[in-house]
Amino acid sequence: MDPIEKRTIAKVSARLVPFLMLCYFVAYLDRVNVGSAALMMNKALNISSTAFGFGAGIFFFSYFVFEIPSNLALERFGARKWIARIMFTWGILSGAMAAVSGETGFYVVRVLLGAAEAGFFPGIIFYLTLWFPGVYRARIVGWFMAAIPLSSVLGYPVSAVLLGMDGVAGLAGWQWLFIMEAAPAVILAGVVWFYLTDRPADAHWLTQEERTWLSNRLAAEARQKEEVHGLSVFQALIDPKVLALALVYFGAVATNYGTAFWLPQIIKGFNLSNTAALFVSAIPYVVGTVGMIWWGRRSDAKMERKWHAAIAFLIAAIGIGGSTAVDDPALKIVLLSVGAFGVFAVLPVFWTFPTAFLSGAAAAAGIAAINAFGNLAGFFGPFAMGWLKDRTGSFSSGLLAIAACAVMSMVIVMLMKHDSSLERAPKAVGIAE
Repeated sequence: MDPIEKRTIAKVSARLVPFLMLCYFVAYLDRVNVGSAALMMNKALNISSTAFGFGAGIFFFSYFVFEIPSNLALERFGARKWIARIMFTWGILSGAMAAVSGETGFYVVRVLLGAAEAGFFPGIIFYLTLWFPGVYRARIVGWFMAAIPLSSVLGYPVSAVLLGMDGVAGLAGWQWLFIMEAAPAVILAGVVWFYLTDRPADAHWLTQEERTWLSNRLAAEARQKEEVHGLSVFQALIDPKVLALALVYFGAVATNYGTAFWLPQIIKGFNLSNTAALFVSAIPYVVGTVGMIWWGRRSDAKMERKWHAAIAFLIAAIGIGGSTAVDDPALKIVLLSVGAFGVFAVLPVFWTFPTAFLSGAAAAAGIAAINAFGNLAGFFGPFAMGWLKDRTGSFSSGLLAIAACAVMSMVIVMLMKHDSSLERAPKAVGIAE
């Protein structure tokens, strides 16, 4: 590796990755903390399993509608302003969950929260393409997305403490949970406005030589993609490969949210207290964090994407599906942890697929389309789990359904053609050797 490349990537990584991880940590926590609140909220508001699954998942319908417009707005107005706007509005609405008094209010706030948060995740994925060459994408996305399992590793114990504030100042514990976990998003919105830099050319914290190297390297990659594919925004939205990836991501999201929203309730079924259930719920996410970071680095090192994604989906299906065949709590946790490894390991590898052939506004639109359609499974997974739980009295049928989604995604990935060579940019004029 050239010294300038090593120095530049190190600076950019240190500047952006920890901060973006923190932002996504807060985003994901505010999205799924309803699963922890449900341990008290459902009984207090008389919400059934089906109603809870519907409300938890309806977030993703408004998220779907506003996803592509939001990501195109980010590409036009810049990440700094748009991400700050997203974080402020979702923070306010996440805190408003504390004011709901029944099923209708629950549904309304979840819909508004989905609209507010739309564009954040695909916006960050697009933003990372503006700063990191393709050969670094899986490991960088892996570190960024490690915020997902980490939000549960740390979030579940914090939620347990907040639920313990039941009765303080006349508020229920689940209300304190929503209020206290929403505050960081509002605070970070102001930090984003002043901290993020939209593009390498504006990075005063890099030297001129470093800015030139990075800008030219990324420009060379963009030219190569355009020469091979050259998709417009509209073409990206209807491209067969984009549509196939959206279906693959649908399966990934179904396995993720299908378990995330329900895991505390599944584990509480082991006759544990609320506090104990939330602490034990963190275990699969510890394993998932390791899988996400290690598998992403391995994929980059091998420059292989297709089989890394397929194997991760297979592991997810085996773990989640296998957990329905055992009754022993310890063994069930082990199998759910195996499933979590696969669920999270696939994510950083998956997001190298669209960024390998999309660039510019087409990348913003294509990434948003994949994420928007895929996240409709955020409704399907939780709702299917709740509906099947009310009708069968068990979570097993729902877990088997989402394991089947992982198998579907694995098969599609294995049938797809993918050229990893597009992630290796040719030599470009002005790139230091």
